[in-house]
Amino acid sequence: MITEHTTTPSLRMSQPLLPGFTLGRHRIAVPLVLAPMAGITDLPFRRVCRRFGVGLTVTEMIASRAVEQGRERTERMAELDKDESPVAIQIAGAEPKFVIEAARWAEAHGADFVDINMGCPVKKVCKQVAGSAMLRDEALVTRVLTAVVGAVDVPVTLKIRTGWDDKSKNVERIARIAEDCGIQMLTVHGRTRAQMFNGHASWEDIGRAKAAVSIPVIGNGDIIDGASAREMIRVSGCDGVMVGRAVQGNPWVLAEVHAAIMNEAQPSAPTPAERWAVVHEHMQHLLAHHGVRTASKLARKHIPWYSKGLHGSAEFRSSFQRHADWREQMQVAEVYFTALEPDAEADGPAGADMIRAA
Repeated sequence: MITEHTTTPSLRMSQPLLPGFTLGRHRIAVPLVLAPMAGITDLPFRRVCRRFGVGLTVTEMIASRAVEQGRERTERMAELDKDESPVAIQIAGAEPKFVIEAARWAEAHGADFVDINMGCPVKKVCKQVAGSAMLRDEALVTRVLTAVVGAVDVPVTLKIRTGWDDKSKNVERIARIAEDCGIQMLTVHGRTRAQMFNGHASWEDIGRAKAAVSIPVIGNGDIIDGASAREMIRVSGCDGVMVGRAVQGNPWVLAEVHAAIMNEAQPSAPTPAERWAVVHEHMQHLLAHHGVRTASKLARKHIPWYSKGLHGSAEFRSSFQRHADWREQMQVAEVYFTALEPDAEADGPAGADMIRAA
């Protein structure tokens, strides 16, 4: 079983670094957000990550047109745990008619908040003038946000980048537009669309958005541990921290960031037994949620991530990818993870080779 991240009262150092905030009827006491990641933050992954101190989860991005088409996969992407609250369902699209429909659908599926994606840099999304491409059309941003806020009863939140490219950064204007339209929380990934996931996130640009509005601003980009979270908070003055790709195969980083935000003692690294317990339970959640065929495919992505930075991980990843049978995959993984020595890290923490990745 996975043990939830806890810190005994005697280890509490002082008041939390961030006080949290209220969003609708929910109090976000721990302003640590799990980033929505396509093909990753499904229900099994979010279920695991919540054990490590996350205060708010967000589903994978769901295209508004996919909602209209009523696909089974779309329904599965929006599935929430009964006790998964607070949670946002993230939607994307540029046509108000379809985005409104998707927002109402998300609300009906139990979302505490509807999150609108205007930050995705992927080419096929931007070609539809959705995701971060919308940042180039501030009038369109206004139309979509106004329409969605007026269509649902739950709070509407927004995720953006700092602009299309360095020559057209408009993070402050978009932030003001969002607040004026009734958006109740803004998340800023500190990169432009042109940067994709390269270079460094500008925490200063996140700070510019924070200075421009009175609603909570969540900072995203290059958070890899407690120290980077503290530095982002210092530089940007953000109200919360979103962690993204550093969590892949390393949910323990969330416990570290949680401790930094709450001013608690840093947790110890997981033992090999604790690491395998998390991997195993994640895989069982995948199997129950997706079925063996899809779970086996997803295991070929997630399990190698869990081995990142560990002794013999390169050889293990190469060997593991040769197995497509679910039982064989679990057997090979168990042998590898349970045989690790307590000081099995070879190249630093499991997430260290994924820095610059949120």
